[in-house]
Amino acid sequence: MAVTTKNKKAILQRELDELLAQISALEKSLAEKPDYGLGKGAPSVTRWELDQALLQRLKKRAESIEHTLSQMAESAYGTCEQCGKPIHPDRLAVLPNTRVCIRCAREGKDE
Repeated sequence: MAVTTKNKKAILQRELDELLAQISALEKSLAEKPDYGLGKGAPSVTRWELDQALLQRLKKRAESIEHTLSQMAESAYGTCEQCGKPIHPDRLAVLPNTRVCIRCAREGKDE
């Protein structure tokens, strides 16, 4: 069964909703900074720093999905942002929120 743009939109929206829930929960847990006292490398400090990095990755992914959903709403979805040519449907099937065609990705103009 081919994945339609409507199906991709639903999948991406569901993923975005899940990401936003994770981001919200993580932000709440990170609101209180750990004690950086004398114990260098304390597990609570390490965990807090790892969670900060995770939060940034989740936010970046959410922004990418929001951009893709915006492109879908504007009927610009599937057009390479670098060269303006259509992105091959097989690439979109694997990477539904890609912004560039395979040619531009290979040339280093990647997302």
